[in-house]
Amino acid sequence: MSHSIIQFEIHGSDPEKLIPFFEQLFGWRFTRWPGVDYWMIELNAERNPGINGGMIRRMGAAPAANAPVSAFVCTVQVASVDDALAHAVSLGGEVALPKMAIPGVGWLGYIKDPDGNVLGVSTPDANAG
Repeated sequence: MSHSIIQFEIHGSDPEKLIPFFEQLFGWRFTRWPGVDYWMIELNAERNPGINGGMIRRMGAAPAANAPVSAFVCTVQVASVDDALAHAVSLGGEVALPKMAIPGVGWLGYIKDPDGNVLGVSTPDANAG
């Protein structure tokens, strides 16, 4: 049996307000699952290869400022880490970790979405470093 990651999930205190952040930042499409507080997240497989995901209403308070990460961090491949960080900030997010080089791999930065969730953005570049 394979142990591949098959889906990611974002917890949001107010998904209806958080969904536009991800739609505008990455172009993801959200569809509400009938009868429950759950939204399927569909990536455009032609433009954004990867796994699909979901968003669920958070069962509790949003993470406190400067709280340690207590979940897996997913990283999204983007054309430009600099542009993704700037776009996230323009949409109400913040930079959680500035752009840094991962030698021989590429560039990486972390974003905190408007609800406090942390995610990575990365651009491949064998010459990074």
